[in-house]
Amino acid sequence: MKRTLSIVALLCAMAFSALSAEAANPKVVRSYWVNTMLRIATPVYENLAAGTLRENMPVEVNDGTNEGKRADVTHLEALGRSFNGIAPWLNLGEKDSREGEQRKRMTSLVVKAIANAVDPSSPDYMPFDGPGTQPLVDAAFFAQGLLRSKDVVWPQLDSQTRQRIIEEFHRSRKIRAWENNWLLFSATIEAALLQFTGECDFQKIKYAIDKHEEWYKGDGWYGDGKVFHLDYYNSYVIQPMLVDITAVLKANADKSREYADYGAMYDKFLGRMSRYASQQEMLISPEGTFPMLGRSCGYRYGAFQVLSHTALLGALNDNIKPAQVRAALTAVIKRQTVKQMFDKDGWLTLGFCGHQPLVAESYVSTGSAYLCCFVFLPLGLPADSEFWSDKDEMWSSQRVWRGEGVMRDSAINF
Repeated sequence: MKRTLSIVALLCAMAFSALSAEAANPKVVRSYWVNTMLRIATPVYENLAAGTLRENMPVEVNDGTNEGKRADVTHLEALGRSFNGIAPWLNLGEKDSREGEQRKRMTSLVVKAIANAVDPSSPDYMPFDGPGTQPLVDAAFFAQGLLRSKDVVWPQLDSQTRQRIIEEFHRSRKIRAWENNWLLFSATIEAALLQFTGECDFQKIKYAIDKHEEWYKGDGWYGDGKVFHLDYYNSYVIQPMLVDITAVLKANADKSREYADYGAMYDKFLGRMSRYASQQEMLISPEGTFPMLGRSCGYRYGAFQVLSHTALLGALNDNIKPAQVRAALTAVIKRQTVKQMFDKDGWLTLGFCGHQPLVAESYVSTGSAYLCCFVFLPLGLPADSEFWSDKDEMWSSQRVWRGEGVMRDSAINF
């Protein structure tokens, strides 16, 4: 196991070296992204596929110890969050290339890992209905990952594993969501059930969407419940889930008038997300840093899920070029992927830039940190897409602080 991890780390280091030497080469940049993503995710899937995740993954908490706090939920966090981030890349399927071989291997590991995660006889079984309420969160991230990889991963799961997933989603209904972004966790699970079974509890979807419409504050920002929070939860959860939920409703509009009505809200939610993405792009400094604001900053560059998701969907504002987003996110990934982000065995540590346990809240542990994988969503675009093939562009803060000509910013009001 450690030999495989060291090979992944070596590939990442080689890609980083090449990236430093050929920063403007999009092929080199994509290779760096892929190898960094695999460096992060491989320990989760090699161990879960082998039934050794609980045995080998540390459970670090914010006092810097590995004493088992959060051990009942952290492994589902690692699965749901990493899977959600790598899912669009997996959804590209097998290709006759080195990257295609990497994807083929990872897909095989993911399929075995998921089978173990929902098998009650497995030492790595992860129930979606407890203990406590946390499993609702990561069952939802897992469900979103299934939606994002529905063309490749779902078809490769055997019928027993599919049925077990559906049963786990049904069991998760016993957990009552809080009156905030958590409503979208229940709604995302129901959207996945609609996608894969044709049936769902639509009232949970309707309620979540209606409440977030009520909590919309303007200019691309939602409150987290009635109260506004200056943090990254619009990106971690709210905007991507609203878009993905309504995408499923839109695709199933012929089955119900209500699905059609709420599916029609997709374009509005996508427009708001596009605005928020443009703000995220402007938050990235010329050096590739960004503000540590609010809760859950231990999720590192997962904070940029909205910018990554908007790029994946081809929904960036007209004044933002895909290549400038690629360049900006690459700078962020390079800035935060430091040696101290990993322990000696390749598992993620707690921190924002390095190993900083005090950054983590009491609900954050090793598995939580795998939300950083959300930044890798654009790897779901093919290598010949505009995002991955155009030459480097300066991002907004680079241009403005160099005195380049830039467009003024303005709010949106829908």
